[in-house]
Amino acid sequence: MSDETSETESTDTPGFSGEIPGLEDFRSEFEQLTPEQQQEIAEAQQAMEESRQRLASVPAEVVITNHVMGLYELAAIHLSAEEPDLVQAALAIDALACLVDGLGDRLGPEAPTMVGALQNIRLAFVQIKGQTAQSPT
Repeated sequence: MSDETSETESTDTPGFSGEIPGLEDFRSEFEQLTPEQQQEIAEAQQAMEESRQRLASVPAEVVITNHVMGLYELAAIHLSAEEPDLVQAALAIDALACLVDGLGDRLGPEAPTMVGALQNIRLAFVQIKGQTAQSPT
């Protein structure tokens, strides 16, 4: 099986004409690069492909759990700032909740930990919001 798409395959895709806007400009610019620059681009493309292959070998629940924890950290950063940014923290918490509540047990064995993390960051948000409302301006 080839990675190349034939003319008929590309025209069979609804809404796709088979032409990529700007591709000829890109090719022209690429050809104007030095051989060393072209080699650097080829190496970068190879590194990206290797990275994609490594990521594909990791279970999706592991990658999603990492994103959940990243959102938790983002919310915590906004809440722990000298002047807490409740709007940004709320957005991160809502995104976290979409994943945790939406995926539930599909997050795998770490699901209960993610539920606990969500509860903790929500509690912290409420406490900090209460403190912010009470502090004199």
